[in-house]
Amino acid sequence: MNADTRDSSTRAHVVVVGGGIAGLAAAHRLVSAGLRVTLLEGDDRIGGKLLAGEIAGAPVDLGAESLLARRPEAIALARAVGLGDRLQAPATTTASVWTRGTLRPMPKGHVMGVPGDAAALAELLSEEGLRRVERDRDLPPAEIGEDIAIGAYVAERMGHEVVDRLVEPLLGGVYAGDAYRISMRAAVPALFSAARTHPTLTEAVHAVQRAGAATPSDAAGAATGLGGTAFAGIEGGIGTLPEAVATAIRAAGGEIHTLMPVTELRRVADGGRWRVVAGGREFHADAVVVAAPAWAAAELLAAESPVASRELGTVEYASMALVTLAFRRQDVPALPGSGFLVPPVDGHTIKAATFSSQKWRWVSDAAPDLFVLRTSVGRYGEEEQVLRDDADLVETSLKDLAAATGLTARPVATTVTRWTGGLPQYPVGHLARVARIQDAVAEVPRLRVAGAVYEGVGIPACIASGRRAADEIIATFETTHPGAGHCP
Repeated sequence: MNADTRDSSTRAHVVVVGGGIAGLAAAHRLVSAGLRVTLLEGDDRIGGKLLAGEIAGAPVDLGAESLLARRPEAIALARAVGLGDRLQAPATTTASVWTRGTLRPMPKGHVMGVPGDAAALAELLSEEGLRRVERDRDLPPAEIGEDIAIGAYVAERMGHEVVDRLVEPLLGGVYAGDAYRISMRAAVPALFSAARTHPTLTEAVHAVQRAGAATPSDAAGAATGLGGTAFAGIEGGIGTLPEAVATAIRAAGGEIHTLMPVTELRRVADGGRWRVVAGGREFHADAVVVAAPAWAAAELLAAESPVASRELGTVEYASMALVTLAFRRQDVPALPGSGFLVPPVDGHTIKAATFSSQKWRWVSDAAPDLFVLRTSVGRYGEEEQVLRDDADLVETSLKDLAAATGLTARPVATTVTRWTGGLPQYPVGHLARVARIQDAVAEVPRLRVAGAVYEGVGIPACIASGRRAADEIIATFETTHPGAGHCP
C-alpha cells in the first residue's frame, strides 16, 4: 500500500538510527511498505563510508568505490532509486600484486587467495613456497571445529608464504585486518563449509570453484546486465547512491534529519512505544532500527538490551585512510590494469593502489587530461599510520608508487580521507557473537539492529542487513494487524 494513501496519524512510525547505507536501506524498505519513517543521523551528511567528491574538477569516490555485483541487493537498490542506467562494469579487472620488488600479475584460480593449484602461483611464491602448497594433498584431514582463523588454517595446510603473499593482501585488505585473526566461517563461508567436508584444502577450493561454475555469477549477477562482472560501479561514484536513496525515501513521505545524534533510546511504559532523544528533540515511535556502529549501538542499547550492549562493546574496528592523487595524464607512465595490492610482509606503507582513471570509464571520460589514482593506508592495529598528517601520507604514497610503478611525477592535486574506526573486525567466533546480539535484541519488542557488524562489510551485505531488519519490523505489524502500516 502506498504511504501517501493513508493519513500519517494512522500509520505506524519507525525511527531508524544511522544514515549509512544499511540505515538508508532499512528506511527505504520501511517507507516502501507504507510505514511512517524518520531517519536520524548524527553527522552532517548521510552515506557513511560512501562519499562522492572531486579532485582537480574530476568526480571521484572518496570512500567505497565498487560494489559486489554478484549479490543482488546493491544492484537492485540502485535500480530502484533510478540509478540503473548509470551502473558500469569496470573498464579493466586485471590487477597485480606488488611483492618482492616488482608488480606481479594477480593469480587466477583461487578463492580469496587460497589456491586450487600451486602452478597458478608460480610468479608469486618462491620454489619452497610452491612445494609447501603442494604438501596440502599429502596431509591428513584437519579438524576445523566451529570456526578457525583463515590465515592460521591455510598456513597449516599450505604454508605461511601463500597467506602472507596472497590471502593477506586480498582478504586482509577487504577487512583492513589481519588474516591470521579473521574468521574463516564469517569471511569465506563457502570455503569453510567445503573444508569441513573435504579431506584437503585443495579439494575444498575445487569444490567451491565447481559450485561457482555451476551458477556463473550466480542468479543475481546474471540479471545485472553488466556481463556477469563480479564488481560494478556507478557513473559519478558509488557515493551518489546514498543521496539517491534518500531522495526516494523523502518522495515516499519519509523524513531524514542530519546533525541529530541519538543520545537516548528507551521504551515507554504505557503501550510499549519508544522514546528517542536526538539533538535535543524527542521522537516517539512504534519501532526502532539501530543501524549505527557497534560502539554507538552499545551505548544506545545499554538500558533496553544489556546483553546485546555488552557484546557490541567487544567489537573491534580498524581505521584507514585513502589518499587520492590527480596527475597530468601526459606525466604518467603506462600502468598495468586497475591497480595492485601490497602484502604487509614486504614492509611498505600503502596496502593497495587503484588506478581510477583506468578502472572506471566515468572517471576518464569526465577528466580526459587527468590521471586519477588512489592509495589506501592503515590496517588493524596500525592506527598510528592513519594519524599521520596529510602531507606525510601523500609523500609516503608517492614514494611507494614510484618504487612500484616508476611514477615520479608530482600530482596537480591531492586529498586525504580518513575513515577512523571504519571497518569492524571479524575474528574467530564473530558469527556466534552476532547471533547472541541478534537473539538478545529480538527479545525486545520492535527493536532490530543493522550494519556492517552483522552480515558482512561489503555494500550489498550492509543493504541486506538493513532490509532484513526492516522486514522483521514490518512482520511484527503484519502479525498484530494485517494492515502492516497501521498502528496496532
